[in-house]
Amino acid sequence: MGHVEIPDTDLSGPVGLRGAPRPRTAASRNRTAALEQLWRAPTAQRDPAGRPPARRKRTPGPALAALTELLGLAGPAWLLLRAGDQPRPVTAAAVAGLVWIGLRGARGRYADRPGAGSGALGPVGDWLVLIGLLAVLHTAAGSPMDPATAVVAVAPGLLVATAAAGLRRWPRSGRRVRRVLLVGEASGVGRAAELLNSRTDHDYRLVAAIPVGTARLEVDGVQVPGRLGSCPADDDVTTVLGGVYAHAADLVLVAPGPLLTGDRLRRLGWGLHDGGVALSVVSELSGVTAERVRPVTAAGLTLLHIAPPLRGGPQAVLKNVLDRTGALFGLLALAPMLLAVALSIRLSSRGPVFHRQIRQGQHDRPFTMWKFRTMVADAESLKAQLVAANEVDGPLFKMRSDPRVTPVGRLLRRTSIDELPQLLNVLLGHMSLVGPRPPLPEEASRYDEREHRRLTVKPGLTGLWQVSGRSDLTWPETVSLDLWYVDNWSVSADLGLLARTVRAVADGRGAY
Repeated sequence: MGHVEIPDTDLSGPVGLRGAPRPRTAASRNRTAALEQLWRAPTAQRDPAGRPPARRKRTPGPALAALTELLGLAGPAWLLLRAGDQPRPVTAAAVAGLVWIGLRGARGRYADRPGAGSGALGPVGDWLVLIGLLAVLHTAAGSPMDPATAVVAVAPGLLVATAAAGLRRWPRSGRRVRRVLLVGEASGVGRAAELLNSRTDHDYRLVAAIPVGTARLEVDGVQVPGRLGSCPADDDVTTVLGGVYAHAADLVLVAPGPLLTGDRLRRLGWGLHDGGVALSVVSELSGVTAERVRPVTAAGLTLLHIAPPLRGGPQAVLKNVLDRTGALFGLLALAPMLLAVALSIRLSSRGPVFHRQIRQGQHDRPFTMWKFRTMVADAESLKAQLVAANEVDGPLFKMRSDPRVTPVGRLLRRTSIDELPQLLNVLLGHMSLVGPRPPLPEEASRYDEREHRRLTVKPGLTGLWQVSGRSDLTWPETVSLDLWYVDNWSVSADLGLLARTVRAVADGRGAY
């Protein structure tokens, strides 16, 4: 679920022109202390520890990342420049390293927020800009250093930055869990609570909710320490802070609506930040990654600019190159195993080695998809007799114990080896390594407008459905995952899904 986080502020006094804090006087200090005393009088009982939640501490991650990239570029650059007998290698390496981290910092690569590293392609673009900046400095300073040697010298820095960006995006165990207090009208709170509680791939734990207005809050298992009135009141902040203290929350998540917006939300933010509590605002956007959202301000409004899904450009070209290269390498590397599998199929049951099937590809264009045969030779003619035993909803047909599957085929399905001939489809450009599941024509003919959007991109050998449960997923869950991928794919996300596919294949969950 997307949201825009309003950062913590250290300003507890009045604010002057252009946001500059005014000098603190004795009167203002006394007035602020009185307000803080009022705000800290909760309407609900505090946690037994008796301590308000602490401010979110800054993590050493950004500084450590900057230091790592500085040493990762300057160190190898110094060694390579000295080995090439270039003049002043220490100075040149230090300048290159400082320009590098300065450039990365200016472009927000070290920001402690999701998506700050911009995936695997962020370091590549930054490195190309670095080469341009160093070329300008080289010309302006009249340095006698060989340009080709200089480019080679800073190349290891790109590898270090790419690896560091990947590590920052890698899911970590023991991550900090945010204890969330939801505030908003009953409908918005109910929707946010349902989504937060239905998934575990996030750091937000819902501990309580404070509804606004008189509508009944229908959320099971959520504590309600208080309620805000339909109209703004002086005790809005007191009530919310009371809920924060009572449930040891460190983040207030607001679902804005007609009863909680504009000046009321702004004043609530003042009180929460002065009380040391972070504030986030729920957006109605769904299925949009943080990398596609850019907040801007205009005429006092906070606007969220949404970048369109990737359909062309450098990432699309790179995806195509990686698909063809990966498929060719996979076919060559796996050739002995593919030959052994083909022989076992041929010897174990009557029928061809490969199963060819018409599937619908990108823009609903049909193509012939290749798989190892895992069923008896007349499986298609027997399907009509098994329709009543279908175990999934929607246009798909799946059976956990399909009698048409051969013993060898069951093993191939369990390990997903039966899908490997689709590397040929990837090599021919019919499919991608990562993408939605390719549907049968009869399935695609039953798609509604929303489901038909799955065919906007090439189908994939693997995808979100593969790493999220495969056949154990319901049809709506499969569609939701595919639509998320269609709108938010990137090369870095594809690489992550390929890595997760290895674990999914080893686990075997949903493979039948």
